[in-house]
Amino acid sequence: MALHINGGCFTIMGHSRIRRIRAVASEGSSTLKTVEDKVKLGGSDLKVTTIGIGAWSWGDTTYWNNNQWNDRNEKAARDAFNASIDGGLTFFDTAEVYGSGVSIYLIMIALMSVNQFINLVVCLLFKLSFGAINSETLLGRFIRERKEKDPNVNVAVATKYAALPWRLGRQSVINALKDSLGRLGMTSVDVYQLHWPGVWGNEGYIDGLGDAVEKGLVKAVGVSNYSEKRLREAYERLKKRGVPLASNQVNYSLIYRTPEENGVKATCDELGISLIAYSPIAQGVLTGKYTPEKPPSGPRGRIYTPEFLTTLKPLLNKITEIGDKYNKTSTQVSLNWLVAQGNVIPIPGAKTAEQAEEFKGALGWRLNNDEVAELRSLASKIKPVIGFPVEKL
Repeated sequence: MALHINGGCFTIMGHSRIRRIRAVASEGSSTLKTVEDKVKLGGSDLKVTTIGIGAWSWGDTTYWNNNQWNDRNEKAARDAFNASIDGGLTFFDTAEVYGSGVSIYLIMIALMSVNQFINLVVCLLFKLSFGAINSETLLGRFIRERKEKDPNVNVAVATKYAALPWRLGRQSVINALKDSLGRLGMTSVDVYQLHWPGVWGNEGYIDGLGDAVEKGLVKAVGVSNYSEKRLREAYERLKKRGVPLASNQVNYSLIYRTPEENGVKATCDELGISLIAYSPIAQGVLTGKYTPEKPPSGPRGRIYTPEFLTTLKPLLNKITEIGDKYNKTSTQVSLNWLVAQGNVIPIPGAKTAEQAEEFKGALGWRLNNDEVAELRSLASKIKPVIGFPVEKL
């Protein structure tokens, strides 16, 4: 994700049945004989679907949805939710700062001047007062509606705590979690994550995660946008209490492989922490629907420029070629590439039922090793976009 300053305000830009059967591919074959429907989230007892659904766009009016949210958007999001459930993808990720007119992330005070920080707070307070609707509220609503029709449906929900500079101590984590539970209409949540590292008092936030587990408010805890150093510190602090650090949610895709380069992916593998990949299809860029002549609209157009999309053409052509071989879309190939890395749970965002249905097709088959390597080789020639600054904290 990148930081963009526009009009005096800041925008952060980038951010079923349970059956666990080992997926086995025959020698030289890319077709799986069986599918692992659910995977264990890190060292916790929680199992989630191999691909989840991100709800960042739901209710948002600053980064997605062309600065508006209406009944049509809500119906599309509801249809996406139900299509996901119907397709067996029952793991959903949201956050307290998603929706309500608030952009994806609040930049940390350490990265701003005092005047910039004051300006940001004013902008955010305005947007919080006059925004659309919180993503947590929408997800909770969709779950309740679905349960009325299908009481046995099992949905795993992950949400996140915003480590705002004025939030201090472990109790702030519990208070925020209870607020999130209120919006979701739940008494507990499956996964609670720290959305980004705290500028100060980070130990208190980690302690708050442990408290949430002990109070029975969550089944598993994780972090997001954590560097290797911070990841190890969080893991060790929770380990002393007998609480596993289940996940680290980071920006990871075929064209943004920073987690491989900064040690985060290797550390997750070493410590048994699941890597949850947000923006796994690069905010739609890897679908192939954008071209230098037709770049993404809104803030994404400032990241994925016509110049960038021109350099992307050889990779997109290869993705299409491989997809034709398996009768798969570019989206499905790109998601499958991530799953093939092992210990990765992609959470693409679904704004429509059609998108949700497409994501399911990324499972049940696998790229062979040569294809995985070839895509990586082509992607390595592309200069990556700037990520979320706190990845380097």
